Amino acid sequence: MNRSDSERVRTVIEGMGYKWTDKEEEAGLLGVIACSVRQKSIDKVYSRIARWNRQKNKRNLLTFVSGCVLPADREKFLKLFDFVFTMAELPEFPDMIRQYGVTTQSRLTFPKEKIREFWMVHPSYVSDYEAFIPIQNGCDKFCTYCAVPYTRGREISRPSGEILDELKQLVEQGYKSITLLGQNVNSYGLDKQGSELSFPGLLKAIGEFGRASGKEFWVYFTSPHPRDMNDEVFHTIAQYNCLAKQIHLPLQSGDDHVLKRMNRRHTLADYGLIVDSIRRILPGATLFTDIIVGFTGETEEEFENSRKAMERFQYNMAYIAVYSPRPGAASAKWDDDVPLQVKKERLHRLTEELTRHTLGYNKALIGKRMRVLVTGHDRKPGYVSGITEGRIVVRFAAGNDMVPGTFVWLNITSSAPYSIEGELVKESAIAHSAS
Repeated sequence: MNRSDSERVRTVIEGMGYKWTDKEEEAGLLGVIACSVRQKSIDKVYSRIARWNRQKNKRNLLTFVSGCVLPADREKFLKLFDFVFTMAELPEFPDMIRQYGVTTQSRLTFPKEKIREFWMVHPSYVSDYEAFIPIQNGCDKFCTYCAVPYTRGREISRPSGEILDELKQLVEQGYKSITLLGQNVNSYGLDKQGSELSFPGLLKAIGEFGRASGKEFWVYFTSPHPRDMNDEVFHTIAQYNCLAKQIHLPLQSGDDHVLKRMNRRHTLADYGLIVDSIRRILPGATLFTDIIVGFTGETEEEFENSRKAMERFQYNMAYIAVYSPRPGAASAKWDDDVPLQVKKERLHRLTEELTRHTLGYNKALIGKRMRVLVTGHDRKPGYVSGITEGRIVVRFAAGNDMVPGTFVWLNITSSAPYSIEGELVKESAIAHSAS
């Protein structure tokens, strides 16, 4: 979401006549697209603005911050940055620059017409093959650890016509990997029931376009909530080649008591039924997740249930985070009573559990032929990197003429816990195999 936001921010800034520079010391306008999910990210913002403000003694410099900003941080940022605005207010940024010197404070509201204006800003894509399409903004779930409802507001679905138009343009321009974005992406359409497509309906419309276009591309989505996930989503993905067979399904905790304290409003059994559906309907799909360790009050037994859940579901990737209270979220009022050292130790144990499963899965891929999207040069000289449809990282030996955004076939030859390696299949071998 940060990357997607920044592409629209760049469009607006360049529309004012500014030109991008890769050298920070040359810039006259510097900004941050913030993320409030973890305290560490916000700490980096404070560090960065302190350095920028010291530079103001030597040169003319304007600074701004936007993105996900909590009210408590916002009040402090107003004293540190020249401009503080929400993403919904991005179209007004040129007027803020022109009126600089007039003190204004944003209302921190998210009216629908404002976010619509933001969505209408054409992104300045930083990649020639990968793009992100926001389809929904905000969240109504109010998980006790999460700040999104306070930084992004309530759920608003983008008109499906705009989404499909943006996606069709990207495909026509040659983009190969497209990700649908939302804070609660699979609740799409629930705020406009009867007047807008459902999330499965949107996926079907994309799938039909992909089938008719004859072009090869993969469409992903993130991040969904288990409460809004259903079999119709998986059946739709199974019908269309362009809908990637990769599901990101946040677990957060494998213990029902912790899930209740998190206000997730589902049980581990509910979650397990969804995973069973994925395995049945999309047997080749990879499964990713998010997990928090050390949430307020988490006992050793409750953590062990998360480890057992990871063992049970055998994820291909898990983004494991050490819990940190977010001001404004409900859990910020509770004692953060799990010592940091215990949190780190649990993160290490959960990572070890993940590694066992990813290595086993990747080893089973050796000898298979897989479609791979080239993403760039690898750190290993003479090699390039790519991803499989299931977003498993792969590298292979290739010449310097291998262009990012190219699809290739590989024979998988070796594996590591979080990546695989393969050999390029020659076109003649593919043609012979097909015949």
